[in-house]
Parts: sequence; structure tokens; C-alpha cells
Amino acid sequence: MAGFDLRGFDPILNWRLLAGSHPFPGPDGGTCINEAAIVAAGLPYRAIRSSADCPPCFSQPLAAYALGLNDAMPDAERPRLMAFVLRLSGSADQPEIEAARTDHLAEASVRRILAPLCALAGLDDLAARCAEARDLAAARAAARAAEWGGGARAQSAAESRRWVEGARAAAVARTAMAAGRAGTDARCAAEVAEGAAVFLPAIWAEACAILDEGLAIGRRAPDIDLALAGARMEAARGLVGA
Repeated sequence: MAGFDLRGFDPILNWRLLAGSHPFPGPDGGTCINEAAIVAAGLPYRAIRSSADCPPCFSQPLAAYALGLNDAMPDAERPRLMAFVLRLSGSADQPEIEAARTDHLAEASVRRILAPLCALAGLDDLAARCAEARDLAAARAAARAAEWGGGARAQSAAESRRWVEGARAAAVARTAMAAGRAGTDARCAAEVAEGAAVFLPAIWAEACAILDEGLAIGRRAPDIDLALAGARMEAARGLVGA
């Protein structure tokens, strides 16, 4: 599982990332990841309820995935997303690049998140199939197989009152359903992480690694001076003059 080095982010780490959208940060400095990125970039503030609310300079699939992670992560895990506050504004690219990013989020979620969940549930053949998927078509096919296989195992376990086994298998079925939609809706890729993290909490680090890789595809966001971003965020909190 990948990790992120947040050293050097001290000027903005007192900003609190919260689930949901927010009319304005206020003195507590609480927003979602995309709202924080808007403040850091010096753009006019807006509440973000979906990636469609983001400024056009934000990559839509990456903003959707980041927002999905933001809303699903436990409070203790959400600060991982601070590493991306300076990288979302200016990330928008051509349609083919955005499509490649969406494909990456979907494929990687099947290979690296759904696969270990299948393994935990004892569905080793399905875990191997998910891990070996190397394109979107194969990932979708593996997700469909995992959805069916997880559902069948969950039903069998419930009939035999094998509750733990059944809960894990049911999680596979639900998570695989989201994975099957992730190729057209990037936020569904975040639902894959949400479903798996109930049983595998370290998955949140892997989900952040997948976001990091998506940001490396195509146009990179322009550099934002960390001190300037911190000043903007403090101003939005009302701690210094705007």
C-alpha cells in the first residue's frame, strides 16, 4: 500500500477536510477536498456537491474520485487527501486524457482494491481474475464475475448461518457492482474503495495512490506556492485579512 509524505504542508494542514459540501469555510476552515483546492488556487469560492460544480479547470473524473473518497473516508483517514489540495486546479485536459484517467481509476480499482477484497472473502479464483485484468473490458468482466460470485457465496453462507463469511461475500458483490460502473462514472471507483475499506482499512492508502497516478496522466496542475496557498486558506478562515 502506498503512502504520502505530508511534510512541508504545515501552512495548510490546519485546514479541516470534512464530508459533504459547505457554503463557506468559516473560522474552522472546514470544507471538502475540492472546495479546499478552490481556496488554495485563489479561485472564487463555491460549494461543491458533485464534480459538475467544480471550476472547468478541474479534471472531472479526478475531482469526482477525490470527492467520493473525501465523503467516504473516516475522519482519521481524510487528511491523506491534503496531499492533493494543490494538484486539482488546472488538471483539466483533453477528452481523450480524461477518458484515460477514468479508465485508470476503474481498472486500478478492480486490480488493487476489489482483488484483495475477493481474496479476503475466500474467492481466490475471482481475486486472481481481478488482479490480472489489464484493460477496461477485462476489468469490467472480472467485476461482473465477482458480483455474481460474491452474491452466490453470500446466499450460501446465509443459508448455513456462516455470518462472517456471508458479510465478506456480500461486500464483494456490492463493491463489484460499483466497480462495474466505474468505467463510466469515476465516483463509482471511490465506492469500490469505500466498500473494501470496511474490511481492509489500509485500502484508503491504495485509493490515494490511484488518485496520485491519475493526476500523473496528461496535464499536470501548475505549481501553486505553498505559502501563498496557506495565506489564501487562512484568509478564507477569517484569521487574517482577505
